[in-house]
Amino acid sequence: MHDEESPENLPDSPSPKSSGAASESPYAVLRYADYTRYLIGRFVASLGQQMLVVAIDWELYRRTHSALSLAFVGLSLMIPMILCTIPAGHVADIFNRKKIVLCSTLILAAASLGLALASYFALHVIWIYLSLVVIGAARTFLWPASAAFVTSLVPRNQLARAVTFNSGAFQMSCVLGPTAFGAVIAMTPHAEEHATAWPVYAFNILASILCFALVAPIKHIHKVKPAEPVSAKNLVEGFRFVFHNKIILGTITLDMFAVFLGGAVTILPMFAYDIYHVGAGGYGWLRNAMPIGAVACMFIIAHRPPLQKAGRAMLLSVAIFGVTTILFGIANQNCFGHWFTLPNAFWFWFAFAMFALAGAVDNVSVIVRQTLVQILTPDEKRGRVSAVNALFIGTSNELGGFRSGIVAWLFTTPTVLGGKEATGAIVSTVTGGIGTILVVLAVAWIWPEIRRYGKLS
Repeated sequence: MHDEESPENLPDSPSPKSSGAASESPYAVLRYADYTRYLIGRFVASLGQQMLVVAIDWELYRRTHSALSLAFVGLSLMIPMILCTIPAGHVADIFNRKKIVLCSTLILAAASLGLALASYFALHVIWIYLSLVVIGAARTFLWPASAAFVTSLVPRNQLARAVTFNSGAFQMSCVLGPTAFGAVIAMTPHAEEHATAWPVYAFNILASILCFALVAPIKHIHKVKPAEPVSAKNLVEGFRFVFHNKIILGTITLDMFAVFLGGAVTILPMFAYDIYHVGAGGYGWLRNAMPIGAVACMFIIAHRPPLQKAGRAMLLSVAIFGVTTILFGIANQNCFGHWFTLPNAFWFWFAFAMFALAGAVDNVSVIVRQTLVQILTPDEKRGRVSAVNALFIGTSNELGGFRSGIVAWLFTTPTVLGGKEATGAIVSTVTGGIGTILVVLAVAWIWPEIRRYGKLS
């Protein structure tokens, strides 16, 4: 499948001299000022978004104490994603991608304002879900434009590095987001008592505005091609390209089903409050675990040459993700208390370590997938293909959150494992991990091209 990497299908590159200079160190990609400005802007926006996501799960669970309320978070974000993906990809290919990023950022700020008002005045939770629908639509237009826009900011030989730093910046925001959320809640009078997180949503408004200010001056702008007529064929071109490229189809499918089955982030409030009994502070640590592992992985990968056996590394990393998810699910007194007794703190930190390892190996999969999608796709189709990629992955994230919440809710009858909430959370996580391992075996068998894919460059 390397014939897709012909020069005419690759982003414009600087002169050979600048490309050679850029390859001198792992941090050479940061010498491109527009890319660095964009990276900082997206980091700030991601930090605000991570604080917002943590706050929504926390507030809804504190107000309702129901796994079902957490499940509806994923559903609210997924529905607009499904409806808007095809037009979002087409828009990213025929309009200025920078302007799409800026407009989407402002819409996210407006949705955060809606969340802040709903939280401050303790309005019915339906207003939170309506705000999430707007966020889901804005993100659907933002993601493909953003992913395709990056290819114009760095030369081709630095694209894998740029993807690595993009992923690292996102994961760093995931590390800092829960901590910042906890600090804001701690400084807000009666926040725990009234389950209100309006200052967090207000912070996200400021983060979105700052991101807008950083991205707006970027000079490297997508050169818009003559608009193609709007037709069913052009709108679904991204899907057609993906389904005809076995490498892209296989890697996206692997990541989609792994996240759909193995994701347990949505039900972490259940682990924090009903299994480990560690409250908001422990919840913040659990939310930090995967991003901490991912950031550590990012620094390791950034200082190493491109992966030599990228396909095999991706399959192995997702399999390990499934194993660590299972271990996370059973690492508690409810599962092992009948055989031996260990302090609750031991189980909590063991679970934290498993989740951190899951984050590290998941980042390997993310870097491989995102790099392959960009380097194997012609520039005139990048917006639509990136939209399909975002749909697969974004839907799996949100639908995975819905799945984990629904399964946890279904298994809320008391059993020998302990309380009803503990039972549901454990069953949801363990079955998801087992499903992830089965998905890896299926993908390796259906798409042998992935097993054989070599150097990631």
